[in-house]
Amino acid sequence: MRAESKNILYKALVSNPMNQNEVTRRAYKYLDLIMVLFVTVLLISNIASSAKIIDWGISLGPLALAFDGGTLLFPISYIFGDVLTEVYGYRRSRRVIWAGFGASALLAIMLKLIAIMPGEAEWQSYAGQGAYDAILGGVSSGGIIVASLLAYFAGEFSNSYVMAKMKIWTQGRYLWTRTIGSTLVGEGVDTILFIVIACLFGVFPWSLAVTLIVSNYIFKVGIEALMTPLTYQVVRALKKVENEDYYDIDTDFNPFRLGVE
Repeated sequence: MRAESKNILYKALVSNPMNQNEVTRRAYKYLDLIMVLFVTVLLISNIASSAKIIDWGISLGPLALAFDGGTLLFPISYIFGDVLTEVYGYRRSRRVIWAGFGASALLAIMLKLIAIMPGEAEWQSYAGQGAYDAILGGVSSGGIIVASLLAYFAGEFSNSYVMAKMKIWTQGRYLWTRTIGSTLVGEGVDTILFIVIACLFGVFPWSLAVTLIVSNYIFKVGIEALMTPLTYQVVRALKKVENEDYYDIDTDFNPFRLGVE
């Protein structure tokens, strides 16, 4: 969309915010697909975070840049969050975030339920409860559930809020400032909360807290920055196909509202 057209659209929305309400009655071609991909990335990240801590032998001075396995994929969820908010608006993004929250909670509950059920004899001989608890037990432990859900909730909504507000401030220009700026805030909130809460519950030792926070944050923000050209292409294509470029002029940013009206 040309700069002049974007300015005209922005001014029209500011002068008549009721135009935004028409969006709530529209059907989109790819919103459901993006939601499925978002939730899938989130669930895989949760399992990978519990399964392994990775160390490539790279250090930042005396600080080893080790990180949990979920960090490899989790930053993509923030890219999806940026795309959702930029194209469809905060209200649509809010529903997708809650869908991810519910799916994560269900994953944790099911893995906990499976953990407490008796294991079959042959399975016990080649795998056993100890292996299950060591790899998947972290996802269903009280500490990791609390850390993951609280960090996810605070981080994703911080990301979406900053993204939506910056779009208004920039009048839809300079997308890169919004994608990176919102990630700096959202990933910072998410990473610090997750590691600190997990350490409080004994999931990670406190001796690894600073290493995990710094390395995770650098990696996540770095992925977002590297993916910016692709984010531009996806956003541009979706805006064209969906005929949508939402501005959250009159949006209620309360994260606990699930409606889009």
